[in-house]
Amino acid sequence: MLSNRIDELKKSLVEYTSHIENMISLSIKGLLKKNGDVLDRILDMEDAANRYEMDIEDDCITIIAQFQPMAKDLRSILTILKMSNDLERMGDHAVNLSQHSSYIIEKEQIKPFVDLPRMADLTINMVKNSINSFLKENAALAEDVLKADNAVDDLRDSIVRELIACMIDDSRTVERALRLIEIARNLERIADLATNIAEDTIYVVRGKNVKHNVDK
Repeated sequence: MLSNRIDELKKSLVEYTSHIENMISLSIKGLLKKNGDVLDRILDMEDAANRYEMDIEDDCITIIAQFQPMAKDLRSILTILKMSNDLERMGDHAVNLSQHSSYIIEKEQIKPFVDLPRMADLTINMVKNSINSFLKENAALAEDVLKADNAVDDLRDSIVRELIACMIDDSRTVERALRLIEIARNLERIADLATNIAEDTIYVVRGKNVKHNVDK
């Protein structure tokens, strides 16, 4: 039955999301704990992330061809397909996080990490809540994700300002500071992708397009 196949797709989406959350979390954990072994695991996890994305894409195409779904069922399948692509891009950013972190942990720390762990926690929660909002058809939870994106942006701006000040004060910190800025930017991009998922959820649930504040 079509409904059973869609339920299986959603289960795969949950597993994929959990995998991506772990990649992001381990990337930050490796940085904060200065643990290169943890960071090295991310590359192995990338292969599994890519397999999830390909399997979900194949399943979506097969279901559409087999059942020719319409209306809400078709929208759900196409949304899952797009979300899978967003998750794959999050995985790419998690790899970037681990690579920059691998450089940072070999150097003297510029300053204590304060905003970065908070930014990472917010971002991971956004990923989790964006998918949950779709699975539960909870537009209010999706709207919470949109609001959290502003907090992530604020933390990124704060981190960038502090690191620019460090570079101005001591040119020897430039490479380390730039790497940390890239870490913040990759987290911000993951948050943007979670926002995309939340916006898609609002459209599926309410038929309301909130991208670029457009109401269609």
